[in-house]
Amino acid sequence: MDVTPGHPAPADHPASADHPALSAQLGEVAFGHFYASALRAVVVHRVADHLAGGPLQPDELARRAGNLHGPTLRRVLRLLATRGVFREDEQGAFELTPVAALLRTDVPDSAHAGMVWLTDAVFRRSAEGLEDALRTGAVPFHTVYGMPFFDYLQANADAQRLFDTGMANMSGPEDELIAEAYEFPATGTVVDVGGGRGGLVRAVLSRNPGLTGVLFDQEQTVAAHLLDAGESAKEIAGRWRTDAGSFFDAVTPGGDLYLLKHILHDWNDEECVRILRAIRAAIPPGGKLLAVDAVLPAGNEPHFAKELDVIMLALVTGRERTEQEFRALLGEAGFRLDRIIPTPGFASIIEAVPV
Repeated sequence: MDVTPGHPAPADHPASADHPALSAQLGEVAFGHFYASALRAVVVHRVADHLAGGPLQPDELARRAGNLHGPTLRRVLRLLATRGVFREDEQGAFELTPVAALLRTDVPDSAHAGMVWLTDAVFRRSAEGLEDALRTGAVPFHTVYGMPFFDYLQANADAQRLFDTGMANMSGPEDELIAEAYEFPATGTVVDVGGGRGGLVRAVLSRNPGLTGVLFDQEQTVAAHLLDAGESAKEIAGRWRTDAGSFFDAVTPGGDLYLLKHILHDWNDEECVRILRAIRAAIPPGGKLLAVDAVLPAGNEPHFAKELDVIMLALVTGRERTEQEFRALLGEAGFRLDRIIPTPGFASIIEAVPV
């Protein structure tokens, strides 16, 4: 079956010589969802775990992974290998690449749980709603699931656990980069608002022994915190506590630094102002707000913020923002954007002070 998109251009078309390459480029975009589905298939069946000892032929790998279908597994792995996820050797066996090794469940900073979340049907079904969203402006997730994204999580315990686990899994390496990129004060209290299971505040406290921390989030989320787990548990013991509540209403008062990591991009401007005003009411004179989010760059160059922006479009009311948009948003809530500090990751630290 010929699935090449488009039709041959007329011979005298100015771009006719480039048509095959351009058509192939469109095809790569059109078939992108197959890569995500292939990745999910091998992640769910934990195929990478069975390659820890070295290359395996597809049939043997299929057997070890739970009596999978060898010929199908080979074809799926071959596709993923074109993106650097797995590698086929000259004998037809498959092995781990550095990227594929992150899919193992038994390695530090495993990306397995994160990939289970990012390839969940929630994303696929919401993305399919973009076609209608162009006509209506409605959030696709709301249309597909009949309720807002975060209401859905609250109503579905399994989905909430998958979200919390996946986000914590993906945040680990980024938390360390953020904690390293900012010069935190020697003493004081850091309040991580909407801090999930506590990865960022844990990283900050580990690097700054004079600080104390507060993890603030919804009750069911802070109940599953990770602050007393892992190698850093002893070094931060006695320097943290958790608070539960809604950041739309009020947050823990009296902190010296308030953290908002990947929170503002979840919400529209009106909702963001409510969150920021709750923090403004809690922050003392001399306190600072550190909002960690991607800052949209100008131009047509690839940037993960542009991908993330469409994900936000599909799932929630939020979006990624430019520096000017952050400045206006913070100003409306009683803050002044002081500076933007890049990190080695895709996000930046947006430092603001109360005015």
